[in-house]
Amino acid sequence: MIGARRRSASLANLLANPRFEVFPASGTADEVARWLAPGTTVTVTASPAKGLAATLDLTQRLAGLGYRVVPHLSARLVADQAHLADIVARLLACGIRDVFVPAGDADPPAGAFHGALDLLERLAEMGSPFPEVGITGYPERHPRIHDDVTVQAMWDKRRHASYIVSNLCFDPAVLRAWITRIRQRGITLPLYVGLAGPVEKAKLVRFAARAGVAESARVLTGHTNWLLRLGTPGGYSPQRLLSRVGSGLTAPESVVAGLHLFTFNQVQETERWRRAQLERFGADGPGGPGTHGA
Repeated sequence: MIGARRRSASLANLLANPRFEVFPASGTADEVARWLAPGTTVTVTASPAKGLAATLDLTQRLAGLGYRVVPHLSARLVADQAHLADIVARLLACGIRDVFVPAGDADPPAGAFHGALDLLERLAEMGSPFPEVGITGYPERHPRIHDDVTVQAMWDKRRHASYIVSNLCFDPAVLRAWITRIRQRGITLPLYVGLAGPVEKAKLVRFAARAGVAESARVLTGHTNWLLRLGTPGGYSPQRLLSRVGSGLTAPESVVAGLHLFTFNQVQETERWRRAQLERFGADGPGGPGTHGA
């Protein structure tokens, strides 16, 4: 009983200050402003369909509204060193201190940066302009990269990064085993565990349509399994996943710093779910449940 209470308290702490991931789209900034309190961490994705310009525009707007914004700097979307210098200058000018650096899916790449490590090394040569830098982890199999390669990539990038964000995972056993594996490999960076929020199938379909054919095809490629889990009634529950991972999230040796909520731009549903979980645990989040966007 005591162990269960401690685990609940630890999960409540993780839910108290999560990161919310959103896509650049019409109305995204308004939705964030309506449902999330200023000061909340909001990460902004980048994609080949929209390019980095859309990411930077939304980042600048959200930063101006008082959010702690973390833009995705997809390496394969950066044209050259001059382009990167312009991006860095723009982000610093609007107060950005934290960036997330994935390789990205652009094929072919826009320029000389073929992977995240290439871009991370260039940022280091520029004097490491951002105090916080995140990199990607893959608990479930990457559609195009072997597991051993993804773990080795984290090891190679660790000296340029300050934390890891795990990609979507729907199997608690897989997630627990992956956390154990990377810690045994000596990867000690704090981990933000990626968690899909509660997703309504109809809204997911509408979002995919708004994102455009190219972007929808990119998301669907290699991810049919998790899209089916998200869209099937009873097939996925974020709270069930959290409870089944259990001590894999809350044990000190796991070094889990927080949760990264994939909203699929369903910010209202994700935030309402988060508040409901905090109420279950008798806890509270930034601003308190029901005090913003009610």
